[in-house]
Formats: sequence, C-alpha cells, structure tokens
Amino acid sequence: MEFEVIAKCHTTKARISRMKLAHGTTMLPTFMPVATQAAIKGLTAEQVESLGVSLILNNTYHLNLRPGLEVLKAAGGAHKFQGWKRNLLTDSGGFQLVSLSKFTTITEEGALFASPFTGEPTMLTPEESIAIQHTIGADIIMQLDDVVSSLTTGPRVREAMERSVRWLDRCIDYHEHSGKKDTQNLFAIIQGGLDLELRDQCLDEMIKRREGVAGFAIGGLSGGEEKDVFWRIIKCCTDKLPEDRPRYSMGIGFAEDLLVCVALGVDMADCVFPTRTARFGVALTHRGPLNLKLSKHAKDFKPIDDTCPCPTCSDGTSRAFLHHIVTHETAAAHAITLHNITFQAQVMGRARSAILNGTFPDYLQSFFAEYFGDTGYPEWCVNALRSVGVDLLENKQVPVIPGPGAKWEYANS
Repeated sequence: MEFEVIAKCHTTKARISRMKLAHGTTMLPTFMPVATQAAIKGLTAEQVESLGVSLILNNTYHLNLRPGLEVLKAAGGAHKFQGWKRNLLTDSGGFQLVSLSKFTTITEEGALFASPFTGEPTMLTPEESIAIQHTIGADIIMQLDDVVSSLTTGPRVREAMERSVRWLDRCIDYHEHSGKKDTQNLFAIIQGGLDLELRDQCLDEMIKRREGVAGFAIGGLSGGEEKDVFWRIIKCCTDKLPEDRPRYSMGIGFAEDLLVCVALGVDMADCVFPTRTARFGVALTHRGPLNLKLSKHAKDFKPIDDTCPCPTCSDGTSRAFLHHIVTHETAAAHAITLHNITFQAQVMGRARSAILNGTFPDYLQSFFAEYFGDTGYPEWCVNALRSVGVDLLENKQVPVIPGPGAKWEYANS
C-alpha cells in the first residue's frame, strides 16, 4: 500500500488522501458498498465500476461457507470470480460473532461456528481468517477480532478488547510469514465497546503494533448505541490514531453519519444501508430520503433527483414509475440501488473536493441545511461538529432534535 495525505481541512480533522493498492488507486475519504456474497445485489461488477466506485467489501465468513475456498482458488481469487477489477476489502468474520451469536462459541483459540446452512461446526481462528482472506485475494484484509454488541456492558467488553489485541498479534505473525504483504494489507480493529478508557487502552496496544499493520479500523459500533456516545468513541479513536495510516469506521452508512465521521478524521466507511434500503423502495437524496412506496409519489413524473448523474435519473425514470413497480418488480430495486450508490459517492466526492478547496466547513453547513431543511438538525451532529470547530447553528434559527434525528418519510403528508 502507498498512502499519502494530500490535503487537510483548516478547521476540522477531515483530510483527503490517496491510497494506492494492487488493483488501483482509491481516493479517500470514501464509502464502500457492501457485496456480501461477492455481488452488489441486482448489479453487475461492470455497473458498479461505471458509477465511479473503486473499493467494495466482501464478506469472509459467507464466502468461506459458499462458494468455498476450493471454488475461489480455482477461479483465481474473488476478483476474477466476481469480475471486479478494482480494489477489494474483506472483513474477517468477526462481526458474525455478534450477528450469528446463537451459532457461535468463543474460545481463546478462535470462534466455533455452526454453519447456518448445514449445522456443520467450523473453527475460525485468527490464522484461519487471514488464510481465507489470502485465498479470497482482497487488497485490504481485516484482523479477526472478538466482537460484542455495542450495548454489552461489564467484564465481557474488556475480555473481548484484550482478546482482540492478542488475536491481532496472531494475525500479524501469520500474515508476515505468508509472503502476501506486498499485495494484501492487514488492518487492525480497535475494540472496547462504549468505554472510553477501554478504547484508549486498545488504541495504545494496537498503535504499538503499527509496523505490522497498514491501517486501523474502528469496530464494535453501529449496534444501537446512542449517537451522542457513538461520535465520542469515533473522536476518541481518531484523536490518537497515527496520521500516516488510513482510518476505517466500520458499519457507517447514513449521510449525516458519514460527514460527521469525515469531520472527525475518518477516511473509509462501509454499510449495507444504501443498497438494502433501495430494495425497500427508499431513494437517498440531498433533501433527505424518499420513500417511493408512498402514494404521494404516484403522479410525480420527476426523476428521483434532477441533478443526479446516475443511470436511473439521467434516463428520466420517474418517481411515479418507480412507485408503481417498487417492491413488486426487481427492476425497481436495481434502479434505486444504482441511484443510492451514486448518492453515497456524491456525498463523499463533494467532501473530498471541499477539503481540497479549503471549503469543507461550508460544505457541512450547506449539506445539513439542504438535507434537513427546517425540520431540525440532530443534536448529536451539532455536538460532534462543534467539537471540531463547526457550529451548524451559527446565524440560523433551526430546531435541534434530540436522539438519532434520522430523517425519513413515514407518511404521505
């Protein structure tokens, strides 16, 4: 990996960077669409690349179960298997320790899974996780970490954090002896739950191992924790992480979350949100999400967004037509997925341009004004951005909404 910080925001901790990997260059900050089973649901690899996406995520746990390593080896790795020519990141399988916890037993050796398909037991060790990711051939690979729900409290959180550090040592050792370091780049994952002291301890231990890793991820969030706690954990981590390594916040997908994280110093993020929500008929726009299932869109012949360059909008596909077929025809899911991936790319692309031009605080002001309008800004966003010198309420009379403050269309009004 070649990683270079090109420019920094003069107010916040946002930065624009160039990350060169084996399958090309990705400009940061960026959002990574999730191709869990080696495909963005409903789209071809060529379609995804045509949207300007240069980095996607595959799921190690699922690809190991199906199609399995034998098929991936025969195909020449996941890039060739799925026809993806650009950069690829794989998670380690650690998140499945939470999402599939009823199938999982954690020991110091690793995680004992029962396959949700066959019930067959499989032991996933740190070494095995890295070996699987080597076979997949991802440009960025993640350490196996001991993940607990972000709402977990008590001694289990410390146990998981300390085990994640020990497992990182095993991942580094296996990776360094593999001969893969020139083409595959190992990232560490910061754990510690919602406890700032545990996060700080984890940061200290993992930064000591910085020569063995190419980047750092912030894990164990986006599990239902309060947003005002979420951003403080992110800031705790980015305040301490090395400047010469990319920083990846795992599982972040809402537009406001992305921009707050960028302002706090995050370079990369991923989430199933934009593609999953597309399949439920929700289109993401700079004025907030549109629920195209609602009857108020039945006679609206405008595209989702007049200014959007995605194939759906540029072809003039109307909201009325999408309302007519949404959740009934797969074409609607494909069309909205194309749009939503483009929207995420625009949000981050405009952030990069603003950082480069020295106008990132202005971009934050204009984005929040357009996205939330006079409905009110989420209080946590206001607090988070104030911590890095941006006051969203300056010279504005805008309500402040407690809680997550996410904007959704729930009714026809």
